[in-house]
Amino acid sequence: MSDPRPEVPSPLPFVDLAAQFRGMEDELMEAMREVCQSAAFIRGPAVETFERAFAEAHGGGHAVGLASGTDALALAVRVLDIGAGDEVVTVPNTWISTAFAVSYAGAKPVFVDIDPATGQMDAAKLEAVLTPKTKAVIPVHLFGHPAPMDAIMAICEPRGIAVIEDVAQAPLARLNGQTVGTFGALSCFSFYPSKNLGAYGDGGLVFTGDAALAERVRRLAFYGQEAAHHHVEIGFNSRLDTLQAAILLKKLPHLEDWNLRRREAAGQYDQALVKLSPHVVPLARAPGADPVFHLYVVKAARRDELLAHLRANGVLAQVHYPGVVHLQECYSHLGYRAGDFPEAEAAAGQILSLPIFPEITDAQITETARLIADFYGMACP
Repeated sequence: MSDPRPEVPSPLPFVDLAAQFRGMEDELMEAMREVCQSAAFIRGPAVETFERAFAEAHGGGHAVGLASGTDALALAVRVLDIGAGDEVVTVPNTWISTAFAVSYAGAKPVFVDIDPATGQMDAAKLEAVLTPKTKAVIPVHLFGHPAPMDAIMAICEPRGIAVIEDVAQAPLARLNGQTVGTFGALSCFSFYPSKNLGAYGDGGLVFTGDAALAERVRRLAFYGQEAAHHHVEIGFNSRLDTLQAAILLKKLPHLEDWNLRRREAAGQYDQALVKLSPHVVPLARAPGADPVFHLYVVKAARRDELLAHLRANGVLAQVHYPGVVHLQECYSHLGYRAGDFPEAEAAAGQILSLPIFPEITDAQITETARLIADFYGMACP
């Protein structure tokens, strides 16, 4: 008797970058060929063209390409003249680069717990951690879902506290119609290959509506030079190289469509998993939020066992992230203890990221849901 289940290639990768490349191989290869033929590998024309196009995609402003998302965060903190004795607030469930950017400047990372429903910063708890030393807040649009920016801005703006948005996972996500990355003084992007808009290596960018801040970022990123061989401050070497810019320039026009496909895939997961509650519950979407689903995250009972089951059956799910920043050894000097941020700590033991990417098929989503249902001894809807 034939198996009625759909055929699904195995393993199912967490993200299929090769499939994306096949879909636009000719234009990507041509873009890379042009850079190689010109030999303008550093500060070539594609960099400025990409920066301009990226800024236009965010309604205008200033974009500065950098070597990584980590550098983007670090330079954004520095151009606000944050340093020793200052505090910067962020969430403990982010990738550690967000906190490192604060530490690189000599300032102190301070954490605020998350909303357990969405996994985003809990704005209702933000005021309690602000002090006279607080110079900035870094909301993280984690998983591709907007942080509660309206509430955060309402708290920070009257106090003169700068807001730096970490948009690494959420390019072109929106909140109440406004694109994330356009709320704060500066916003930081990552073009790590698996991101919604990914390069073929590391890359990052700072976006701002403030021309002076943009120029300061650009200067710091290029050895602190105001002009050739004229170094007005101690700078860094952090440039988006021309090959990466050329690749990103070809990909950028597809980003809205890729995000739309991610939303469609997330909706398919929602339907496929709806009857598996309370064993598996997708993170909620906040009112007014239009996520871009860099990750499709669920809370799962017996998470580690389920993860092992999926991976044993060829579904390469992951966890983002299994640890919280305030309990990392490198931050033991801050004095935080287990239990200080109970929602973030609980989520770290429950969350599971299922494969999602624009090219994922209905059959792959259906098979992933079936494997989850099988694990819990339930029928897949």
